[in-house]
Amino acid sequence: MVREMKDPRVRLASISEVRVSPDLRSAKVMVSAIGTDAERRAVVTGLRHAAGYLRSQLGTRLENLKNVPHLEFELDLSIEYSVRVNALIASLGPPTATAAAERLGSGQP
Repeated sequence: MVREMKDPRVRLASISEVRVSPDLRSAKVMVSAIGTDAERRAVVTGLRHAAGYLRSQLGTRLENLKNVPHLEFELDLSIEYSVRVNALIASLGPPTATAAAERLGSGQP
């Protein structure tokens, strides 16, 4: 549905997770997006603006639901976090032979 929208802000959006309440009345939609902080915030703003349209599309496509969930959109920062952690790990570089020998000599794994 996001791909069908005309709003250019949401074209970079990727739905990473949806948490639906037990009574199916609300859904928290986690969104990841590529770009600067401002562009990512714009993606979420665009989706929030289109929540009514998206909800009506869900109602049409999911005919067996009695109530269509209220949609709440939030920016998913988990991908950004994992990229940052990977960069930190990569910046450490491979362990040197000296450091490995010291760990073995001290009984550390």
